[in-house]
Amino acid sequence: MGGLHTFDDLKLLSLLQNGNASAFDVLYNRYWDRVLSLAYRKTGDLMEAENIVQDVFVSLWKRRESLKINGDFANYLFISIKYRVLKVLAKRASSRSVDLEQVSGLLGDSPQEYLEFEEIRERLEMIVSKLPEKSRLVYQLKNEDKSYKEIAAALNLSEKAVDAHLLRARRKLRIELGSFLGGFLL
Repeated sequence: MGGLHTFDDLKLLSLLQNGNASAFDVLYNRYWDRVLSLAYRKTGDLMEAENIVQDVFVSLWKRRESLKINGDFANYLFISIKYRVLKVLAKRASSRSVDLEQVSGLLGDSPQEYLEFEEIRERLEMIVSKLPEKSRLVYQLKNEDKSYKEIAAALNLSEKAVDAHLLRARRKLRIELGSFLGGFLL
């Protein structure tokens, strides 16, 4: 397994599709901390965050043979985490007189919901790929849980410029995905 650590995500995914558990372990260890941090920031509950991350990786392993990731694996993983977080937050919303069964039905694990999620993910990847280069890079680095200071240093920008690029990217995503996600979430 030692040599697998040097492989890029694409090669590891190829090995994973062929049932290579060591490739899965490398991906798991490579991304665990970052996606756990994201889930924890969004939920505010470490145990819930760990459950979310574990569920995503279990799902990845179970679907390994049929897995088709066209874009960047890190983006796929972060979007998967955000989707699971959305499900958790929707369940929490039940205390605000939201019908839990209705929300769970919208965000369940059926093939239809998975296809809808895949459509959102594909649209998001397409929109991100069309962003101006700096905005795209800032957005991708922020999704990797980098701080403004780290992004600014990596891209030789001021933190204010990082904030402006991130704001532009998020505004573009909100506009492009707005009506689609609005219908999905309501």
